[in-house]
Amino acid sequence: MAIEGDSMLVELTAGQRVSALNHVALIRAQLMGDNCEKDMVRFFSEIRDVTDSNYQENKRALSAILFLANIGKDRHEADFSELTTDERKALICAMNHLKAVVSLFPKRMTFSN
Repeated sequence: MAIEGDSMLVELTAGQRVSALNHVALIRAQLMGDNCEKDMVRFFSEIRDVTDSNYQENKRALSAILFLANIGKDRHEADFSELTTDERKALICAMNHLKAVVSLFPKRMTFSN
């Protein structure tokens, strides 16, 4: 018997999605030794690229992520490699939280007249 597409879907709350994403990150680290440092260094580099036309907005977005991770403003200019283990974990949890809530954004947003 085949499993139909709609029957495979399960709606999760934002909190459940965050927990699941964090759980997957933990399992990935434990079982596969997956180290995301290279990807995080790339992310920091791209978001801090001063030649990007959205540099100021990108910088604000990164500050928002770091704020969500409870990383003090005095540490917002630090490179990923300079973050402590606890700060890295908090940052990944904050990014997973954003992933979960962004998935709840309306699909077709428009500007009001």
